[in-house]
Order: sequence, then C-alpha cells, then structure tokens
Amino acid sequence: MSSRRTTAIAGSLVVTAFSAVVIVSGTAAADDPGAASGTGGKVVDQAPAGVELTTALPERISVDNGSEKTSLTATVKNEGSKDSGKVRLLVVGFDGLTVRNVEGCSPIAEKNLPEGSNSGFACPLDNLAAGRSKSYAVDATYDLDKSGKICLPVQTGDGKKTFWQQGPVPFGTTNPSPDAPATPLLLGTDNKPVAPDGDERPRTELPRTGVEQAVPALGAAGASLLAVGAAGLWWSRRRPGRQRG
Repeated sequence: MSSRRTTAIAGSLVVTAFSAVVIVSGTAAADDPGAASGTGGKVVDQAPAGVELTTALPERISVDNGSEKTSLTATVKNEGSKDSGKVRLLVVGFDGLTVRNVEGCSPIAEKNLPEGSNSGFACPLDNLAAGRSKSYAVDATYDLDKSGKICLPVQTGDGKKTFWQQGPVPFGTTNPSPDAPATPLLLGTDNKPVAPDGDERPRTELPRTGVEQAVPALGAAGASLLAVGAAGLWWSRRRPGRQRG
C-alpha cells in the first residue's frame, strides 16, 4: 500500500446487509478541472496484500437548471498486482445531490442509509482484476438551492470492511448562473446558491454533532464512527427510530 493512501487512514466503516451504513465525513479541494479524480479519497481498512482499490469521479458535471437532472460516471479501480476478489462499490448522495439510478446496481434500503444521506446504490463485483477498472453510469438530481455531496466507498462483498472511500466530497459552484440553461459544478467545491435576483442564498450544510459516546466494537450493527473532518471530530450515527429488517 502506497504512503499516499496509508497516511490518509481515517477509521473503519462498517456496513452489513441488515445494518445502517456509516460513512466518514470529510472533503478536499478540487484538482485541475477536466479529468476524473480521486479527490477526497482515503484508505479505511487495509486491503489484502497486492490489492489497491481506488475510485474516481469527474472533475465537472452539469446540472439542468429546469429539471435539476445531472449525470456522472463513478469508477472503481484496482491499481494493485493481485485480483480483488468479491467487492462492492456504494454510490451515496447527500443533501442537494440525490442519486436516482446507477446502471447495473441495486438501491440501498432507506433504513440502511447513513446519517445525513438521502439515497444510495450498491454495485457488486465478483472480482476486479489487477490493473482493471469498472465504470458505472449515475443518474442524479441536484437541488441548486443547497450544497450537495457524493460518497464512493469500496467494500468487501459482505460490507464488513471498507478498503477505500472517496468523500463525502462536494460538487458545487462559486459563480452560479440562475438564468443559464445549465449550471456547471466542480468536484471538491462547496456550492454557493444564489437567488434569481443574484443574492446569495444561505448554504445548507450537513449536520455536525459533538462526541456523545464511545466507539462500539467493530462489526456492531448500526455502529458509530469517529472521523476527522475539516471542522474537527464528527460522529456519524444511525438515524433514530429505525428498525433492523
């Protein structure tokens, strides 16, 4: 595992078929526009020797100002020297960005979505060979009156370990054009919505809470996860009132 990944370790992310998804919170600055990027990516659990899983998102997307529809490509890559075995990619939307469909993937049940998210899809892979990648077409909508984020965790097939996670990373613009047919958004940029008259709207941010309890044992259903974000220590917890299916 390269030092670029090992120095980015933020903690463990636990997902099972019947428990809530918990996601590390954090963002990063955008790279040069134009190419696909791993902006906001980090190693979580150590992958098997010879397996190096990463993801990439486009640097730019475009949102139709009328329909709020957008599309993008989510890519998972194995940059190692050995095959991955069974893994899965999750595509999860937050706040203003709602994932409507991911080609070839299944929706995550609402009760299993992470705190603060609004949508998600799971994309199983029987194996990702060394040096190969797999891309998925993602249909989404983006409420330009809000900020919007996306997250791409890469997990074992059973969801018990997460080898890599990109995001939650924002798409946004610092120069909105409400009268244009479409609004271009950049990866790693916080959205700054504006009213039709040009006044900046208040931004809607993801909830931030203080430390309230100790981290439960790895693998516990609905586990909470301590993460280091731009604003300090955050806790992601299962939404209250949800029952396991």
